[in-house]
Amino acid sequence: MQKDQSSASRRNFIKTSLKGAGGAALLSGFPTIVPARVLGKNAPSNLINIGVIGTGRIGREWDMPGVMKHDNAKMIAVCDLDSNRLKKAQQFVDDFYTKKNGSSYTGTKGYENFEDLIANKDIDAVLICTPDHWHVIPAITAVRAGKDVYMEKPASLSIAEGRILSDAATKAGAIFQIGSQQRSMPQFKKACELVRNGRIGKVHTVYVGLPVDDPKQSTVEHEMPIPPNLNYEKWLGSTPYVPYTEKLVHPQDGTFSRPGWLRCRQFGAGMITGWGAHHFDIVNWGLGTEHTGPVEISGTADWPPADALWDVHGNFKTETIFNVNGDTVKVLASNEYPNGVKFVGDKGWIFVTRGNYSVTASDPASNAKNSKALDASDPKILTSEIGPNEIHLIDSTDHHGNWLNSIRTREINIAPIEVGHRACTVCLLNDIVFQLKRKLYWDAEKEMFKNDDEANFMLMRSQRWPYQINKEYDVRTLVSK
Repeated sequence: MQKDQSSASRRNFIKTSLKGAGGAALLSGFPTIVPARVLGKNAPSNLINIGVIGTGRIGREWDMPGVMKHDNAKMIAVCDLDSNRLKKAQQFVDDFYTKKNGSSYTGTKGYENFEDLIANKDIDAVLICTPDHWHVIPAITAVRAGKDVYMEKPASLSIAEGRILSDAATKAGAIFQIGSQQRSMPQFKKACELVRNGRIGKVHTVYVGLPVDDPKQSTVEHEMPIPPNLNYEKWLGSTPYVPYTEKLVHPQDGTFSRPGWLRCRQFGAGMITGWGAHHFDIVNWGLGTEHTGPVEISGTADWPPADALWDVHGNFKTETIFNVNGDTVKVLASNEYPNGVKFVGDKGWIFVTRGNYSVTASDPASNAKNSKALDASDPKILTSEIGPNEIHLIDSTDHHGNWLNSIRTREINIAPIEVGHRACTVCLLNDIVFQLKRKLYWDAEKEMFKNDDEANFMLMRSQRWPYQINKEYDVRTLVSK
């Protein structure tokens, strides 16, 4: 599909205008001086127009403010299947720009359907802040329409979906960034650089600590009338139809507390992807396995009662084996470990976590227990300087700002979709092990299990009509590759 012509023109203008030190752009073969009023940081031609799809907790508290604070971007449209949240989002954006600019602003467009927002030719890029089961379809639609994308993690609901999405984004040439914001926190970059440059020797074990949703807190809720403000049929999307209950979706009291869908397997995999997408991404970053994957996975998990509404995994333990430059590295993950990532080598260890930091007010992990963001077996490890000829990872201190800068320069961002897909794959491999309760062997190049038809059938979830990714993508075709 051809790129949106107005978006492409705006991007070309921005890129061209940034090249000239004096603001010279080349028009019809002749250098032309563009007036300062046009090239100013707030000039309309110099702005990246953004639309947001999904305006719940993570969008409202993290992604929308994270983008709107930048002068080189403007949020011009919002979309939500809940009309109450849609109105609140419009008001939220209008109020932000009213306060920022010191004059009344009421120009934010509202859309119920993401297809209509993406069809808006004035929009250059989209934020996708929907529930997990609504990540891939809007993202593929956006990149095929010529839009750049920032999408919340995890990358997908299934491994096969993630591969389809990454391939679509690559084919479209889209700047596509995953919301793995730990990469833009300095302690994680430093930890991974130190590990990659051998400061703790040869790594043999990595410990990953994740929070969980306690199965004992599972709830049962009877069918309720569908709120008139919610397009529940479309909200369910590709997942099976089930009767509506408020604790299945999100609060209807006007608040933006942690929604129930996070704890329902129909819409995600629980904390193994919820926080696992963050921490396993750091594992990949530190081991240099961002474009490959493990070779072996085993583990166990507790589950709530069969009739529970909230039915994601509870306490768990897994062992994921990586082959790193010919050496075996064990990645042990459990809710019993401290929240964070601990790399252990033959010369010491490094532990990294978020510290006193949270993205939203309802983050499930306790900050008080994780106040030290970076630690090591020897303090000298942390003061070691990375030399000019050593491995230097991409530097970012502002995750949304990094994405916006990549849109301008067309250079790789700090968390591209392929990297996000590979991190999500590790999480979903663990989830499949939870269900099958046996050791599995993985071919990271083919992205298939070895000699295991039952496991390979779980690479893709069934999709309810008409919310399929694409009719030509059938799980039987994907598995038979």
